Amino acid sequence: MPRTSRGPYQETKQMAEILETNTMLANAYEPKRKFRWIMDIEGIDAFTLKTGARPQMTFEETVIDFMNTKRYVAGKMAYSPLNITLQDPIAPSAAQKVMNWVRLCYEVITGRMGYASMYKKDWSLKMSDPQGAIIEQWDIKGAWVQDTNMGELDYASSDNAEVSLVVRYDAAIHLF
Repeated sequence: MPRTSRGPYQETKQMAEILETNTMLANAYEPKRKFRWIMDIEGIDAFTLKTGARPQMTFEETVIDFMNTKRYVAGKMAYSPLNITLQDPIAPSAAQKVMNWVRLCYEVITGRMGYASMYKKDWSLKMSDPQGAIIEQWDIKGAWVQDTNMGELDYASSDNAEVSLVVRYDAAIHLF
C-alpha cells in the first residue's frame, strides 16, 4: 500500500478546526460594559452623572541623539483631564453642587482663591459586573474643576439640562 502524504487542503482543514470561534471564546466571557460605573465624588450626587471616562496617560518622549541615529525613551508622564457630564435636576441641583466645588477654588464676589487643600478632592471611579460587584476601581487623587460649562438652553428642545466638567487631577491609582 503506497504511503500518501497529506495535501495542503488537509492541513488547512485541521487549522480551521483549531481556530473555530466557539473554541476560542470561553463560555463565561463577559465584557466590561460602558454603562456599569459610578464615581464617588464628594458633594456630587452619583445619580446625576451621565458620562465619564477612565484615566488616560500620556508620556513625553526623550530623544537621545548619537551620531547619525536617534533613540527614544519615556519622559515625564501626564494625566489627561477627565470630561464628565452631569444631568441637572431641579433638586438637588447639580449646577449648585458644581458651583460649590468651583467656589472652593475661586470666589467670584470676593476674588478670593482657595488653597489646594480646600478645592482638591480624592474620589473613586468604580466599574461593576452584571450583579453589582465592583470589578475595577481607580482612585483619583487631587482632582479639581479646570473647566465647567453650565450648558445650552433651547426653547425648541425637550432635552434635560446638563452641566459639563473638565476635571484635572494629580494621579490615578488602578487598584484592580
